[in-house]
Amino acid sequence: MIPPKRVADRIEKSVAKFQPVLRDARDRDVNESDTSDIIKDMLAELFGYEKYLEVTSELAIRKTSCDLAIKVDNKIEFLIEVKAIGKTLKESHSRQAINYGANNGDPWVILTNGLLWRVFKVRFEQPISYDLVCDLDFSSIDGKLEGDQEKMFIICKEGINKDAREQLYDKTRSLNRFVLGALVLSDEVVSVIRRELKKVSDGFLVAPEDIKQVLENEVLKRDVIEGDEAQKAQSRVKRFYRKAPKENPEVSAPEIQTLPEQPKGGLGTGSE
Repeated sequence: MIPPKRVADRIEKSVAKFQPVLRDARDRDVNESDTSDIIKDMLAELFGYEKYLEVTSELAIRKTSCDLAIKVDNKIEFLIEVKAIGKTLKESHSRQAINYGANNGDPWVILTNGLLWRVFKVRFEQPISYDLVCDLDFSSIDGKLEGDQEKMFIICKEGINKDAREQLYDKTRSLNRFVLGALVLSDEVVSVIRRELKKVSDGFLVAPEDIKQVLENEVLKRDVIEGDEAQKAQSRVKRFYRKAPKENPEVSAPEIQTLPEQPKGGLGTGSE
């Protein structure tokens, strides 16, 4: 979702202001506390929160505490785990941030060292899992670009009110290599490939299992079709095709539409 002009203007202005501040802090290798101070300023000036009313420090969670939390109308919208700006963000840091969300019942968490911002959504499943919704890199981000503004908008206060983060999350979940790989290997898409192969091979009919074998071994990367995320995507695609005919009898295997052969003059615009 593209932010309203007023918010887009604020984003553009604030990014230009904070980029040199962040670079200087990185060059001076400031500590975590000073990094946190810069982040609180960014949350106020760039992302639109009331610094002293809606940004909470050291939120207690069980026997530990999360560095920052954004709380609007007494509801926690984001938990934020902060690392010093010179520290490389690791998988263990991501798990730490995810655990805060899981233990506190808050689905939206951010891991940041000021320059890099990683936005996650916790999935309260058994076991707990999560999705990386977006990455923001303030060493290279462009406050004028709509794509970068869209990512920053999901953290903005105005973006929360417009469900921008949920929209980007749905987009991220659908448009990723695991879902696309699962679709390619689905019986429905394989049947389309089989039909089109028959056309281009003068009527030779290839067995579906042979098509899948080539796709798995020669076309798709292994990490797209193996592992937990790949299995979840495959289950999601199978569930859709199982229930689709029940909900809408017209939903069936995808059809590839081809235009009739046209005269050399090209497609006509008038009626026959």
